[in-house]
Amino acid sequence: MLRVRESKSAPVGVVTKVLRILETLQDSSTPLQLKEISLRTNINKSTAYRFLAHLESEGYLFRDDAGAYIVGPKLARLGSGSAYHATLRTVSRPVMHRLWLATTETVNLGVVSGLDVLYIDVLESTHSFRMVSQVGSRRPLHCTGLGKALLAFLSPAELDGALGSLRLEKFAPRTISSVARLRKELNKVVQQGYAVDDEEACVGSRCVACPIFDQSAKLAAALSVSGPVSRIDREKLLAISKEVREGAQLISRNLGYKAVKTAAAGLA
Repeated sequence: MLRVRESKSAPVGVVTKVLRILETLQDSSTPLQLKEISLRTNINKSTAYRFLAHLESEGYLFRDDAGAYIVGPKLARLGSGSAYHATLRTVSRPVMHRLWLATTETVNLGVVSGLDVLYIDVLESTHSFRMVSQVGSRRPLHCTGLGKALLAFLSPAELDGALGSLRLEKFAPRTISSVARLRKELNKVVQQGYAVDDEEACVGSRCVACPIFDQSAKLAAALSVSGPVSRIDREKLLAISKEVREGAQLISRNLGYKAVKTAAAGLA
């Protein structure tokens, strides 16, 4: 009796098509719609959609507000840091824009880079007097809102390593310059769910920041609003902290983070 061997070409064909889609998205400087992906890969729309939907559900792709696809955080983490930062910017930008409109102050997105905060996106306030850090600039972790929000939610081992290496340089009279005080401050950040730079990096400026988490519940970045104390008084600071917290939570959900109940406020 003649036995017919099962073809192994189908699984290989599927892998080839998936890789073609991923390479197309990786090479594109902008998010791509389904129709464009189908045209560039020569894969029919229904097949391409099935692959895209599965990759999105697994966190390998992200779909923006317009329905276009980009490389997702899970996949970007496997690549270069710049690819991951580009994904964070794309996912965060709509939320940042809404926060910018609501507060009229400068909105920042930052990540841990060594012992610094690396600013990967900034939306400047339109006020003539404003607080601004340039994209690509680095600032200290211990005295910035972004930095304290990032430090507070590092793993215990990462935090111990950072605190053992940081130079707690004093930039203003309010700058925290002792490890004991900084640990106390970071505990407060975890409890309330947001960090405040109260004229610690620069006299006359305030900043409110919240952490952002990814699909694996790891710290991904931090979001902040900064401005002069003349506009961000104590009362307004509380209102802005709520806006920033909600924005950071939305970005986290868009990155695939599923909130769990913890002892820290602001993470649910």
